Amino acid sequence: MKVLLIGANGTIGSAVRKELEENHEIISAGRTGADVTVDITSPESIQAMFEKVGKVDAVINASGATYFGSLEEMTPENNEISIMSKLKGQVNLVLIGHSYVNDNGSFTLTTGVIMDDPILTGASAAMASGAVKAFVQSAAIEMPRGIRINNVSPNVLIESMEKYGPYFPGFDPVPASRVALAYRKSVEGGQTGQTYRIY
Repeated sequence: MKVLLIGANGTIGSAVRKELEENHEIISAGRTGADVTVDITSPESIQAMFEKVGKVDAVINASGATYFGSLEEMTPENNEISIMSKLKGQVNLVLIGHSYVNDNGSFTLTTGVIMDDPILTGASAAMASGAVKAFVQSAAIEMPRGIRINNVSPNVLIESMEKYGPYFPGFDPVPASRVALAYRKSVEGGQTGQTYRIY
């Protein structure tokens, strides 16, 4: 399959690429250092990416910025970071990109554990992930031409504990390689409308 992997240079994206590249053609996309440049907060940039890449069999998004901070200190402006990237960015990949995905292809988006298991300072990120999950579940019954759509909800990663560990006290981190298997399941399997929780 021809797979467009957005966020290919991140911790999850790198693991997904390693998991899939032996059997699939991977086209990487991201802000820097990728085959194609894209800013998912910009519909124009998303459109340009798809026009450059052309038809694909699968789209995986492993990118998306979110805001972490206390609810008391959160402003509409910094909450907008999560809305524009994690939420609207991923939804727009589907709205703009479905006509570039071949029949019976797939989209795989990324959510996260805190939409189901809240942490302090995580309200904005959890809101965006929860909205993406709801979009996936609802969009699945309307996707055209047999295209499937799922989302992967990973726990905090072992590889990210040095940076994010203090935000996740008592959580049991998972390896990125195990998270990558869920993306493979979404791409190569037959399910749609699913949330693959890797907790």
